[in-house]
Amino acid sequence: MTEAPRPLRVAVVGVGHLGRFHARIYSEDPGAELVCVVDADGERAAAVAAELGTRALSDPAELPADLDAVSVAVPTVHHAAVAIPLLERGLACLVEKPLAPDVAEADRILEAARRGGATLAVGHVERFQPGLRKLRGLDLHPRFIEVHRLAPFSFRSTDVGVVHDLMIHDLDLVMDLLGDVEVTGLDAAGGAILTEREDVASVRLVFSNGSRANVTASRASLEPMRRFRIFSGDLYVSLDFHKNYGLMVRKGPNWQEARARLRALPPTTSPAEAEAVLGDLLEVVELELEGEERPLQAELASFLAAVREGREPEVTGEDGRRALALAERIAAEIRAQGW
Repeated sequence: MTEAPRPLRVAVVGVGHLGRFHARIYSEDPGAELVCVVDADGERAAAVAAELGTRALSDPAELPADLDAVSVAVPTVHHAAVAIPLLERGLACLVEKPLAPDVAEADRILEAARRGGATLAVGHVERFQPGLRKLRGLDLHPRFIEVHRLAPFSFRSTDVGVVHDLMIHDLDLVMDLLGDVEVTGLDAAGGAILTEREDVASVRLVFSNGSRANVTASRASLEPMRRFRIFSGDLYVSLDFHKNYGLMVRKGPNWQEARARLRALPPTTSPAEAEAVLGDLLEVVELELEGEERPLQAELASFLAAVREGREPEVTGEDGRRALALAERIAAEIRAQGW
């Protein structure tokens, strides 16, 4: 009988809103041992540690030497200060998105990972949405992507604007779906409403392969909305993550014959007759967007698997830098317009 591998010894630095979830998931994973949690707020660290049966620390420099992996979930402005020493020690790190407040800081983090020979993953958790993961099994060649991510104000992540806070998720997803293409043009607009940074933003992106994407984000909406639409030459996919509903429309098995019949229909055709032709022309499939694992649970499991197997994580440091660089371009254009 093959002996089960030992649990990976892990820690979480920053146990605010998101880091607390990291810690809880690690504590429930049989493949992980949550050694400690770290937070500058000692009372918060102690409360989370007591809840999960682990140790509390107030300084990342106090982390044990025999750790295997660390989640870094401190505010973005502190990512480099926390992650660089850990990566230089050779510790695998999952750094929450955005990787850094700017590309220069991101490059410092990437260089630290190279020096330490350490695994660096970035917390773009939307990559692990079950509905989006199912799309990877389709032969997609997107020509146009439209995304809306709207949310009421949460009083979190106000150290960055909505482009780096929410839109960056979808920038990463769009680039992941399109593959190795470059952004050749963009037109952005947005503005501040509740904070000193942009709270609403919209951008039209043009890619080197001719594809287009419209991406809109708001953290000042009255109602939440999370919709993702993909158009290609062969199919259309619409995902509504707020309602957990997805729809795929693709060419039916009798596409060519149905097109000929459609062209031949006279103006007096009844709705029932037209619907019968459309039924042969198009195939409509409902998509199940829920999965056995929550996205954050799937993300952390994937990160630990990469550490255990010594392979590249699903969302690499370079992926995080690429999304951040595009977010910087968009935010800069919005600021240049004086919104």
